[in-house]
Amino acid sequence: MIGVAVCLYLDYVYIRQKATPMLNDHEPRASETARGPQRLDNSRFAPANRRRLSAPALRTFLAIADLWGLTEEQRLLILGYPSRSTYHNWCKQAREHGAFTLDVDVLTRISAVLGIHQGLGILFPTEQLGVAWLRTPHNAVVFGGRPPLDLITNGSQDGWLTVRRFLDGARGGLYMQPNTIDEAFTPYDDTEIVFR
Repeated sequence: MIGVAVCLYLDYVYIRQKATPMLNDHEPRASETARGPQRLDNSRFAPANRRRLSAPALRTFLAIADLWGLTEEQRLLILGYPSRSTYHNWCKQAREHGAFTLDVDVLTRISAVLGIHQGLGILFPTEQLGVAWLRTPHNAVVFGGRPPLDLITNGSQDGWLTVRRFLDGARGGLYMQPNTIDEAFTPYDDTEIVFR
């Protein structure tokens, strides 16, 4: 028997096996526990790999940003607010299929936008309906009555990750309509928050 726990906020799945062990189950060796948790292969972050991905990633980001109708300011906020000259240089290089290397942070931000776009494509029959969902105020607690696009373009990683996770949960069927407690919730204001 296998038990599965899903954590929506941390975006992970924990699978625990009960009773019948699998054939490859074994006690961890000292060498395995000394290494600690499994880490990503560092070659993913190598300059050559980032250089290979940068131009196509930025071209795709620009196409999605055009589809969503993002302003230049919103695009800069999503990308971590590089200088305007750097942004325009990246765009020129990407459109000309030139070679340049984006930071891991910028590529991660673009990856999140690609994931959001993919989620919208799965959940909505047309791109226009997906864009309309992004621009319409939403009743889910995580959006606080604001459009999801406001979170994506607020400049923080937390914003676009929240939208990405929400769409991933909705794709998996985990979204539920707000209950009466959620509907009656009024956001806190600064006077109600106390630090001790």
